[in-house]
Amino acid sequence: MLRIQTLILALLLACVAAGGEELLPRPPGLEPNVRFWKRIYTQVGGDAGLIHDSEKLDVVYQELRFPAGLSQRSRDRKVKHAKERVRASLKRLASGKRTGLSAEDLAVLSRWPRDVSNATLRAAARDVRFQLGQADKFRAGLIRAGAWRDYIHATLSERGVPTELAALPHVESSYNPKAYSRIGAAGLWQFTRDTGRRYLRVDLVVDERMDPFKSTEAAARLLSDNYQIVQTWPLAITAYNHGASGMRRAVQKLGTRDIATIVRKYRSRTFGFASRNFYASFLAALEVDRKAERYFGPLQHDPPLEYVFVEMPHFYPAKSLGKALGVDLATLREHNSALRPSVWTGGKHVPRGFSLRVPADLVREPVPQLLAKIPESERLTKQHRDRFYKVRRGDTLSAIARRFNVRESQLVAINNLRSRHRIRAGQVLVLPGVAPVNVRREDPPDDGIYRVRRGDTVSIIARRFGTSEEKLVALNGLRDRNRIAVGQRLKIPGAATSPSASGTAASEPVTVASAARETAPAAPSRADSKERAQASAGAEAEGQETSNGQPRTRSQAEALESAARAAESPAPEPSDYAIHTNDRITVQAAETLGHYAEWLEVRASRLRALNGMRYGQDLVIGRPLRVDLSRVAPEEFERRRLEYHRSLQEEFFDAYIVTGTERHILRRGETIWELATREYRVPVWLLRQYNPDLDFGALPAGVAMVVPIIEPRSG
Repeated sequence: MLRIQTLILALLLACVAAGGEELLPRPPGLEPNVRFWKRIYTQVGGDAGLIHDSEKLDVVYQELRFPAGLSQRSRDRKVKHAKERVRASLKRLASGKRTGLSAEDLAVLSRWPRDVSNATLRAAARDVRFQLGQADKFRAGLIRAGAWRDYIHATLSERGVPTELAALPHVESSYNPKAYSRIGAAGLWQFTRDTGRRYLRVDLVVDERMDPFKSTEAAARLLSDNYQIVQTWPLAITAYNHGASGMRRAVQKLGTRDIATIVRKYRSRTFGFASRNFYASFLAALEVDRKAERYFGPLQHDPPLEYVFVEMPHFYPAKSLGKALGVDLATLREHNSALRPSVWTGGKHVPRGFSLRVPADLVREPVPQLLAKIPESERLTKQHRDRFYKVRRGDTLSAIARRFNVRESQLVAINNLRSRHRIRAGQVLVLPGVAPVNVRREDPPDDGIYRVRRGDTVSIIARRFGTSEEKLVALNGLRDRNRIAVGQRLKIPGAATSPSASGTAASEPVTVASAARETAPAAPSRADSKERAQASAGAEAEGQETSNGQPRTRSQAEALESAARAAESPAPEPSDYAIHTNDRITVQAAETLGHYAEWLEVRASRLRALNGMRYGQDLVIGRPLRVDLSRVAPEEFERRRLEYHRSLQEEFFDAYIVTGTERHILRRGETIWELATREYRVPVWLLRQYNPDLDFGALPAGVAMVVPIIEPRSG
């Protein structure tokens, strides 16, 4: 079927070409835009940029240069100051002033026709924009492209896609397969997670967006699918940025498929500068790619690489493969960029069925013979399954490492921690491949009650007394098996417990909150209050006494339950991914109804019905949402949800580092989305992490926010 569709598409393209219609037209109306992007790609390097008009790209006010070594934060301030000066000049000119102008005002006015109107200048004050130069990146991309050009041309041609579209990665990533944008697009072709998962495997173990070969196949499919929907290549290319449904709406609204008309006239909240200029920037990149030596002189392109492909018959630790193949891990990682960092740090195994690439010149023996050298104990049948731990008040990384019998350095690497000394209450840490702790078997205490000691976990206690975790959790009514506290009293399943013993155990109830007081004598937080209410409610259910030794009455029990519910009602911290009372969760940043439907294995329409939502209604961060747990256990839903967020953050911190923070006062009409993506260029989830006490669903003007300052990692 695929071959037939490809053949039909190729025949259609041949008919179009035979009829004299250009596949990739270059309308005169787009020429100013194409010239602008050629300048950006060939004349202005990454140490400079242009202050320009966002609508009329031939209006360039000045070239702004940055001193060597200037931080990203200082660059941003320099750009902001330059834009403000240009805006101020435009506003003065828009008032009608044309005489006695300063040199700065004269320079701004000279960029416009002599008969420019005040209204045009007034509008231009709102359209001042900065574009960073890319000439050095483009040149480097031309060199890198040699490694994949032949493969990309062949793949596009096989799908019936014009081979000229091999220039698209120049626009997207400068042909850098490790590129990662601030909005989460990744790889050579800059797939977002949601779009990537339509065509590729994207999870905590494998992210094929980072594989230049797999992602090329996906890009060819996406471009072909776009063409089937919008029926012209200029629109299909623009749809790569804006989405095929968005371009179809533009065609329906304007009644034309002419790209120049759509760029000039189409207005939509999401059809912004990048989408309007995507086709023009592609045309500019295509011309520069074709005439590279004219712009950059002679270039030595990277040669194509030859690989031996090894399909994994089992799950393997990466170190085992490297040793057997005689290839160091750094080399294997370089050529298998689809494998996530967790594989290389040992948190995950190279998965069964994965096609490992090994440079052909490094393979000295037949691969099956090499794999046969791997010990049987390292040919595994299962993947490492992550466990998670939510940091509590008073925790340190070293204490957590001891508790779960892992190395502190491994926790730092697996969780991309910037410092082993900076973890916070509520933060979720991944504990991959947690090894069992050697526990000496003991007889249960005579009274059947065990007092939790430092370093204990539910798993350790269960093994110590020869019982199961499930029985221990059920008997003690534990809401979270990862939340037990030093001094807490637990009943041991199977132990002979006398009424007096039970009473003794209950006479001094020790809650999670009391453990927090022991390790961190600070004022109790909202989370502490919630735990205290839950622990008290649990004590009443077991027939325990109050702190004054008197039995609790039914009304007191109801009051405790009410207090527990009330303590649960405030919005939890951003790292709270748990399921709460009545199968409700709290919406977090970067989540959609589609994500929940996938993790729960139900239709999104089912979740809309449960929550009384209309189609297309947005989720609100920090608000509760009811979920359907009929197909997936709560623990599995939470695991999938945590895996998604950890993968997002892992990708981001692979590419960026937080260098500081600054304070921002929210202005009237300003949205969190605009603040995060346009002004500060940080993900919303990161902004939320730095402001855990703010309700992102209802932020009033004037509220002070902490904004993290990020910069790309070097190398």
